[in-house]
Amino acid sequence: MGNRVAREDYEWVYTDQPHADRRKEILAKYPEIKSLMGPDLRLKWIVCMMVAIQFLAFYLVKDLDWKWVLFWTYAFGSCINHSMTLAIHEISHNTAFGNNKAMWNRYFAMFANLPIGLPYSASFKRYHLDHHRYLGGDGVDVDIPTDFEGWFFCTPFRKFIWIILQPLFYAIRPLCINPKPITQLEVTNVAVQLTFNVLLYWLWGAKPVVYMMAGSLLGMGLHPISGHFIAEHYMFLKGHETYSYYGSLNLLTFNVGYHNEHHDFPSIPGCRLPMVKKIAAEYYDDLPQYSSWVKVLYDFIMEETLSPYSRVKRKLKGDVKLE
Repeated sequence: MGNRVAREDYEWVYTDQPHADRRKEILAKYPEIKSLMGPDLRLKWIVCMMVAIQFLAFYLVKDLDWKWVLFWTYAFGSCINHSMTLAIHEISHNTAFGNNKAMWNRYFAMFANLPIGLPYSASFKRYHLDHHRYLGGDGVDVDIPTDFEGWFFCTPFRKFIWIILQPLFYAIRPLCINPKPITQLEVTNVAVQLTFNVLLYWLWGAKPVVYMMAGSLLGMGLHPISGHFIAEHYMFLKGHETYSYYGSLNLLTFNVGYHNEHHDFPSIPGCRLPMVKKIAAEYYDDLPQYSSWVKVLYDFIMEETLSPYSRVKRKLKGDVKLE
């Protein structure tokens, strides 16, 4: 349990990310895929329903014993809140109202952010588009762990702790790798969220607030759904930097498991990504893929050749235009 793993650096490559070239090739062969682009008309109603469910849960947990508050926080609240973060991921690609109503998407993401408790939707949008445009880019893509994470979390036990602390590292990593000036939208996001949190405490006390905040932290830490953090881009096989997952948890996560398809076509909403795979099956069927996020987490912890350093990284060339 205490032996250090062999990997001591990232997997540095000197080629461009594969998704742009594959997108051009697929569109040349299957131009009908363009018809899948555009907003998901159901998304806003699904998000409203999920927010309403969490508001009802806030009311119901206020009178429970603490042991049941904690039970339902992990068993239910963590699942809904992690799913809400992936709804915000969808909205960041303007799939709720379309590209012509960009600000509607930004404010709707703040609404979706309410039951999560942690104000992050505005910042996520800025960094996530960099992740797509400059996948693996040194000093730009904040999805890649820092050198400290790669150096320190290098044994099975430490990797276990690292997974529990994933929300913390996702929060502080942008400040270390690619800090950006604060925008008015981010200030608004924080103000709206803090106002909501205070009102929730004032109305129904501490238990709903604990249910909300702890549900977000637990759901993004050691949780079956959080396996997607590892599954998407950690290099389990040399030469592959993006992996798809085709298991049942896609039903709760807006098909974020279709991750090769998503990076190839980020403007196609999650509900239509299975159609991309069906149309262009020969481009995806033979790529490495997963059927269990739980197994991904287990293998990442126990396999000594895997660590936070198991990421493809590249030096960016030319002008870098950040969000």
